[in-house]
Amino acid sequence: MQTRDHLGRHVVAVTGIGLVTPLGFGVAASWAGLLAGHSGIRRITRFPTEHLRTTIAGQVDLPGEQAERPWTAPERVERMAALAAEEAIAGAGIGGDAAFPGPLFLGMPPVEVEWPHRLDLARHCAGEVTYPAMIAAATGRLALFESCLFGGVGERLADRFGTRGAPISLTTACATGASAIQLGVEAIQRGETAAALCIGAEGSVQPEALIRFSLLSALSTRNEDPTKASRPFEKTREGFVMSEGAAALVLESLEGARARGATVLGLVLGCGERADSFHRTRSNPDGGAIIGAMRAAIEDAGLEPGQIDYVNAHGTGTPENDKMETLGMRAVFGDAAPPISSNKSMIGHTLSAAGAIEAVFSLLTIRDQVLPPTINHETPDPSIPLDVVPNVKRAAKVARVLSNSFGFGGQNVCLVLGAAP
Repeated sequence: MQTRDHLGRHVVAVTGIGLVTPLGFGVAASWAGLLAGHSGIRRITRFPTEHLRTTIAGQVDLPGEQAERPWTAPERVERMAALAAEEAIAGAGIGGDAAFPGPLFLGMPPVEVEWPHRLDLARHCAGEVTYPAMIAAATGRLALFESCLFGGVGERLADRFGTRGAPISLTTACATGASAIQLGVEAIQRGETAAALCIGAEGSVQPEALIRFSLLSALSTRNEDPTKASRPFEKTREGFVMSEGAAALVLESLEGARARGATVLGLVLGCGERADSFHRTRSNPDGGAIIGAMRAAIEDAGLEPGQIDYVNAHGTGTPENDKMETLGMRAVFGDAAPPISSNKSMIGHTLSAAGAIEAVFSLLTIRDQVLPPTINHETPDPSIPLDVVPNVKRAAKVARVLSNSFGFGGQNVCLVLGAAP
């Protein structure tokens, strides 16, 4: 294969991958659980859930976290991102004890003061716990300030792995993980770097986030059987399940990967990005941005829709999202849509990490020539005439995968992944 693409840009290879999901730590555990149709959704144990409408999530229990002092979301993001990056870098055989030869692109959720922070401040108030007293208790607390810096997580990860240049931290809602990969791909295509470490991480299974999504009526309330709660594309779907995790990908120019004798796991052939600025949470009913992102990614890869063998769906399990993705599929592929399935049926919606996790699963789909299932597909929805690979994995010939990430606020990023040359 040529080391330049149809537009004369450097071909981008993936040489390392790492995962943390509710199904386990590491690529092997997560992928095996996914193919087996196992669910990582369970009852929340990290904080009290009495009086909450939703009491389930894809919770990841990290080594060292204590029930009496749960970590905040940025702390969990940093730890899961580090675990995924360590696996990816080791698999790529790059960096390690030496500096990583490229920049860090980190996709993560917004940072805020959370209840563990507030409770700690309340304990340090002099006298009655009031807002002014808590402000006074916070004054001069450098650790609190640094823990609430959005860029702080990326700075610490950059120091840990020795990446080059200023680390880029970004958030584009549910498309964040895919956006991080897109930035790495474009930097390599432009010749600005020979390699990039791209991470998507999410640790927001915490009270504030759960309550906010619940107030939006976005979450499943099927609490009685957590493993059955996430039901993408199924007629009785009624919301997504919050989840957390991380994925890391080591990207390199194909030319550079070959020169150092690296094993190429796959290629990132194209990226497409569109935003519709229609509503804070909803997509425009005309589907223009979703359709545009899918078409842009396929065109960027130099392909026609008929050359896509499988679509790794955004597939959240909300009534509207699955309807809109179906609209996009029909617009892009017509009546000849390829199979489409949603791993969110098993691991839930990992939000900022989803695009990166699903890119890794797409590469594994190509590697093993098997389509992961959409579980909990009991009653087909007649308005969704798609092959959703219901309930059981399927052997298939797969050379190219379209991975969809559609975010709140109409932020949409699609990636086309291809087989290693």
